[in-house]
Amino acid sequence: MTKAPLVSLRNISKSFSNGLRVLDDYTLDIHTGETLTLLGPSGCGKSTVLRLIEGLIQPSAGEIVWRDANIKNNLGAVFQEPTLLPWANVFDNVYLPLRLRGTPRVKARQNVEEALANVGLSDFAFALPRELSGGMKMRCAIARALVTKPTIILLDEPFAALDEVTRFRLNDDLLQLKKLLSSTIIFVTHSVFESAFLSTRIIVMSKTGGRIIDEIKVEPTIGRDDNFRLSPLFQEISRRATMSLKRSLDQNINLTSSDPQ
Repeated sequence: MTKAPLVSLRNISKSFSNGLRVLDDYTLDIHTGETLTLLGPSGCGKSTVLRLIEGLIQPSAGEIVWRDANIKNNLGAVFQEPTLLPWANVFDNVYLPLRLRGTPRVKARQNVEEALANVGLSDFAFALPRELSGGMKMRCAIARALVTKPTIILLDEPFAALDEVTRFRLNDDLLQLKKLLSSTIIFVTHSVFESAFLSTRIIVMSKTGGRIIDEIKVEPTIGRDDNFRLSPLFQEISRRATMSLKRSLDQNINLTSSDPQ
């Protein structure tokens, strides 16, 4: 029997106090173990979907259905900026989610050290954020999101401000972490190439109303490395995502779906 989705957004609409309607009758299922990327123009509602899942905002209509309440209460999030506490060292920044849960420092130490090791920051546990490069700050933010061993990791354009070389390296690292932790990832990006490299499923959203105009599924067992970035399959996924993005600017869209293999 196929398991129910980890979380389902069912007929979600979201309007803000200024009258702006970001999502309109939006439906999406998130499944165990996938890397789901939300791709679309600025203002299309990608980040709104993440905030709804995280519970930071509530839908104006529709419902969010969780397979298990424990999943809802065990999410990790990484934002566009690392948002580290500038006065706290790397260890204490990563410890923060556990401290807020009331976990004593001595009991949290193993989890924090493991999270730091997973992102390659073990040697920088006592460094302050101002002593870190941009990439290292983002690694610290990722470690903080992982320290609770979340079922779902939400990432809102975490690599957008980084140089291309660092961005590629962190894309590689993210895939290794996903394999290590068996987590489900929901990733927001403006980058077609980033979505093509990371995803097992790409959702392309329309410019207004957040309509899903294309769903691109990619075989999850395909190796993701430098050779994949140069492969015809990668080029095909990128081409299709690019064309769908162009179509997303047109509000008279026919919905389509097929699976590159």
